[in-house]
Amino acid sequence: MKNPALALYNRVFKKVPSTENARHAKRGWKKRAVPFSFSNTVLVVSLLFLFLPLFVIVVFSFNSAKDTTWTGFSFVWYEKLVFSSKPLWQALLNSLVVAITSGIVATILGTLASIGVSWYKFLGKSYIQTVSFLPMVLPEVIMGISLLIFFSGIKMSLGLFTIFIAHTTFCLPFVYLMVSARVDEFDYSIIEASHDLGANEMQTLWKVVIPAIMPGIISGFMMSVTMSLEDYVITALVSGPGSSTLPLYVYSMIRFGVSPVINALSFVLILIITVVAVVLKNRLKSFAAAH
Repeated sequence: MKNPALALYNRVFKKVPSTENARHAKRGWKKRAVPFSFSNTVLVVSLLFLFLPLFVIVVFSFNSAKDTTWTGFSFVWYEKLVFSSKPLWQALLNSLVVAITSGIVATILGTLASIGVSWYKFLGKSYIQTVSFLPMVLPEVIMGISLLIFFSGIKMSLGLFTIFIAHTTFCLPFVYLMVSARVDEFDYSIIEASHDLGANEMQTLWKVVIPAIMPGIISGFMMSVTMSLEDYVITALVSGPGSSTLPLYVYSMIRFGVSPVINALSFVLILIITVVAVVLKNRLKSFAAAH
């Protein structure tokens, strides 16, 4: 008799295919796979190109010297990051506030826009669908200058609020695109069944539509937050005194040489983002499977 504990272990950790056909297919793929093919070479080079700089940053964040000469292992830059980098933490806080708030607003507006444009017919619908993609293809400099002219025209002082408006405008088309892809796959008969059961429009939206497209909404929100955190060009054009974000602060420090404090902060952010990404990946998989 087959041991159920051993079968569970093999299924979880050894990733044994669950069916005989899947096992045969896997064996056949391994026989056909070439160890050193062009695609494998490109994959390895791409991974090195992406992750090797991150590895260098992590290593030199523990270097006791300020330059790139390794002199010994030390936590001195992490101590300075925690106790002697108040402007850096303020810039990081500004970036997080702007990224989260603009991401929430862009997600709400982009979700409602994707539902309205996809399911309703109105005059100028095709033009709106075309124009909505312009911020994605236009250079950030053009968008930043246009927003700067707009803020100057209405006499609005530059600061965190103008950065928030600019980032919301910049991230909105990306949320619209990601949610629209999920809305296009939605089965409209479910809405008709909801109406037949007595649900009104608002109940159908919150209890049927939103849960079904939630993976697209969460993906759009995460993309908005990521793009807001890394944006420099638009932020530099619409920022004012006392509204420095993390990219602006890092660039101002790089002009005088790369400080290892930035390396330490980068390693901390890499750890946090990795943990958040793993948790969200598992939650999204379970949520998508449930819906």
